Amino acid sequence: MDEIENLQDGFPPPTSSPPSFGQKVKKALGPVGVVLFALFAKFKFALLAAIKYLPLLLKTGGTMILSIWVYALAWGVWYAVGFVLLIFIHECGHLLAAKRFGLKVGAPVFIPFLGALIALKEAPRNAWIESVVGIGGPLLGSAGALVCGAIYLATGNLMFLSLAYTGFLLNLFNLMPVGFLDGGRIVTALSPWLWVVGFAVLVVLLMITQFNIILLLVLISSLPRLFSLFKSKTDVERRYFEVTPGQRLVMGALYFGLIGALVLGMRLTHIPPEIMTQLR
Repeated sequence: MDEIENLQDGFPPPTSSPPSFGQKVKKALGPVGVVLFALFAKFKFALLAAIKYLPLLLKTGGTMILSIWVYALAWGVWYAVGFVLLIFIHECGHLLAAKRFGLKVGAPVFIPFLGALIALKEAPRNAWIESVVGIGGPLLGSAGALVCGAIYLATGNLMFLSLAYTGFLLNLFNLMPVGFLDGGRIVTALSPWLWVVGFAVLVVLLMITQFNIILLLVLISSLPRLFSLFKSKTDVERRYFEVTPGQRLVMGALYFGLIGALVLGMRLTHIPPEIMTQLR
């Protein structure tokens, strides 16, 4: 009788088969999937931005880590971190100045023992813009070194005093008016003939330091611009160097004033050799 009652339209009642492995997994992951979907919906813009800028993060961040590792082998991890951050601050100065004029620039790339660089994807329209972009790095980089000096005064940690001195020195070196160094770009708004002065200073330094390879590379790279001084120029090239007296006065005050400030900063943060030996 029970069997007759269970029959429906002449067919036996369906039997429930055990769930498959796939169904079990799907059921178990159901709550997890809901959570993941909710997280993606909430943070999708951050995720998409991270994916979009992943190449830049790898290029800048990866070369920064590589530089820190290389410098840490000689100076220790924390000093290497501070040193690379000072270089990063310097490059950010160039980046901000370039953005100020709407120039397209690449992300900073770090090269051990050569510092770092940002690639201008379009040339400055005139010497004034080139000089402002050029001095942006030393200005912000010098401010970073000044902060290190302030941290030393607050903590007494000699590492920050050493970083301050190094930061002042690096920014002063970059102000040399030659080649692709910042000073070579800055003096385009003053007088390109200052490249000759910078070249002569570089030759003297090269002889004093017994042919330092970095100085030699700077010297070689400065030759094309130096030779361009003695070539006839087109009207477009001549207009490139046209700068108003006011602009020349402002850039001259910034350039030579910054040189004097950096020399003073180096004197105030100089550490005697016997103390430097203790730091190492």
